[in-house]
Formats: sequence, structure tokens, C-alpha cells
Amino acid sequence: MTTTVEITRFRVSSERRSDLLAARGGMIADFQADRAGFLGAKLVELPGGEWVDIVEWRSPADFAASRAKGGNLPGIQAFFAAIDELVSSEEGTAH
Repeated sequence: MTTTVEITRFRVSSERRSDLLAARGGMIADFQADRAGFLGAKLVELPGGEWVDIVEWRSPADFAASRAKGGNLPGIQAFFAAIDELVSSEEGTAH
């Protein structure tokens, strides 16, 4: 089975690191409640304040629908608010 993978790289200042981590659970809960096709996510901390969020979706359509909703719920908004800079966002296929 193939799935769609969203790979987002972003920067978070050291002062906001704890905010990001505190908001993660709410973001995941909101995704589970509101995003069809959400399969799971892994948050990876890199050196220098960079992070990679790897989110797995059932299909490209599910990912597109999620992206269209943006930060529509408080848990998602809180997570997005802790991000200082978006570096890149890519979509791929996991085999």
C-alpha cells in the first residue's frame, strides 16, 4: 500500500521550542478529529533550531483537503503559531 507523505521543514527559536512541543498533542488531536485520511506524524528536531514534520496521509486528495483547511482548529493554530519560519514543504509517496 502506498501513502502520501508531507515533509515540512521549519525553524523555531529556542525561546519557542517548549511552546511547539506543548502544542504538538493538540495539533495531533485536531488532525485525528478533523482530517480524513490522517495516518500519523513524526516530529524531528534537527540542530540549529530546524525541525522536520513528517505527516502520512492515506492519499494525495486527503493531504490536499487538509492543506485547504489550514489552521482551522485551536490545536493546529497553536502549533503553527510556534513556528518562526517555514523553510520548505514537499509531498511524496511512501512505498
